[in-house]
Amino acid sequence: MKSPLRYVRPNILALEPYSTARDEFSGGNISVWLDANESPYENGVNRYPDPHQKLLKERISRLKGIPANQIFVGGAGSDEAIDLVFRIFCDPGKDNVIAIAPSYGVYSVAAATNNVALRTVQLADNYALPTKELLAAADAHTKVMWICSPNNPTGNAFELSELELLADSFDGMLVVDEAYVDFSDKGTMLSVLANHPNLIVLQTFSKAWGMAGLRLGMAFAAPEVAELFARVKYPYNVNAPTQLEVMRRIDEGVAPQVSEICQQRSMLLAAFAELSIVERVFPTDANFVLIRVADPNAVYDYLVSRGVIVRNRTRLRGCEGCLRITIGTPAENERVVNLLREISK
Repeated sequence: MKSPLRYVRPNILALEPYSTARDEFSGGNISVWLDANESPYENGVNRYPDPHQKLLKERISRLKGIPANQIFVGGAGSDEAIDLVFRIFCDPGKDNVIAIAPSYGVYSVAAATNNVALRTVQLADNYALPTKELLAAADAHTKVMWICSPNNPTGNAFELSELELLADSFDGMLVVDEAYVDFSDKGTMLSVLANHPNLIVLQTFSKAWGMAGLRLGMAFAAPEVAELFARVKYPYNVNAPTQLEVMRRIDEGVAPQVSEICQQRSMLLAAFAELSIVERVFPTDANFVLIRVADPNAVYDYLVSRGVIVRNRTRLRGCEGCLRITIGTPAENERVVNLLREISK
């Protein structure tokens, strides 16, 4: 197996990470903390948080079945990890990356921010993964390939065998963004992470776990890649209340909510298919449904005028005429179906 370090920018390999006051301390029974220029007045948040999120990583390790030294925890959901991938592997103005299209828009924004060229490859018919075209788009300066699965906004998840083929065939880092994986029965690439040193898997607590407001994401990778994430990230990237709250909510679990969302998803797929205004309902492995309607702008405006907001995706190539509708509570789902029935008359 090729070492993923061969794709890393030389300056990142040579980087000495910032050393916090707590990094320089180990052992001892300390009761007076005068090393970090903090306020000495206890109020619950006057001390810096653990910069390495050790307890949280141990809890995530038990949850996901991945060793703690292969886990990165970041703020801003998965977006911090996305930005770090660019900064670790891509030389600005020189390297490029590949992504499927349509897909999550932050890949493009992060590429532009880091002055890295983004090459997009349109999904095939029925939003199938264009494996050959993705590999053909790479050249000697292609460092990263981005695959969102289940994909946003199309909703479909790709087969693990297809993604493994990309990991085996691509001479670079394959990043599989699994933000919606908890709603899919196609499995997770975490199950084969150990077999692919060039694989990075992104997940988040924002979707199924209901913690979008806490903004906590995860990256899972080979130990040497996870260490690079820890080296390049800013020192205290996840605050203490967030670390504690996430651990508490992990212990509570979300299985009942995920089960209900999947049940409601089946109901919505069937209900949308019966509406005359709906031209096509796309299969989905996520917590949203993509539908094609005759006049998406008019339908969108109609829903907004009645207090319901969905996402109008018609301007995206490959999603012409489409609205993306998140699965809400049973009452919210019934409301959107009834409104679409009204406009279908």
